[in-house]
Amino acid sequence: MRPKERRDGGQKDLFRARLDQIVDMGHPLAKLAQAIAWGFLEQNFGAVYADVPGRPPLPTRLMAGLAILKHTHDLSDEALCERWVENPYFQLFCGEEFFQHQPPFDRSSLTSWRQRMGEEKLAALVQESLSVATKTGAAKPSDFSRIIVDTTVQEKAVAFPTDAKLMHRAERLVRLAKKHGVALRQSYERIGKHALIAHQRYAHAKQFKRANKALRKLRTFLGRVERDRAGPANSDSSISGFPA
Repeated sequence: MRPKERRDGGQKDLFRARLDQIVDMGHPLAKLAQAIAWGFLEQNFGAVYADVPGRPPLPTRLMAGLAILKHTHDLSDEALCERWVENPYFQLFCGEEFFQHQPPFDRSSLTSWRQRMGEEKLAALVQESLSVATKTGAAKPSDFSRIIVDTTVQEKAVAFPTDAKLMHRAERLVRLAKKHGVALRQSYERIGKHALIAHQRYAHAKQFKRANKALRKLRTFLGRVERDRAGPANSDSSISGFPA
């Protein structure tokens, strides 16, 4: 069943004032609500519904307005529901004639509507609203010229550069030596790994004397590998990728 769309019938109530009589119609949201072609959106978004018996869906203007408000103010579904009840401009933008103290929708309705519409229709809806907002002066082009991305909580494949881990990177020298035929007395691949694990365990247990002892072992292993690489026997091994 297709949504039962809302129409502003100019209804008046003796005990309640209409929203357009108590808010500033020069507010950006009020101006944007008047500029958006809601009829076109109703026709476009209503096409995804099948004309079968059942409970009628929520009005397209209500759900499309909520989607625009969500992306414009970067709100979660829960915060959007709370703001909608508190803000008369939000209700006016979504097509309400009188102030509502209870939302006519549930939080889960927002998720269901987004899934039904799909990403392409929602992206087109946001782009159209931004275009209309720019034309009406509700937003400036400079508001979209810079995007600030906060990656504080984004996972990064970067290890914390502790001294032990940096020294253990001498394994790269060992691999390069084997690749280019440079002779080493000992590679320290196995005991170097054990020394690194021991250092981390001692440091975690706050046994710093033992941790420093394991760190000195790693430093010794690194020094030996470096001296073998730069020794007289390998002085003529000027190889690209293997620093002299």
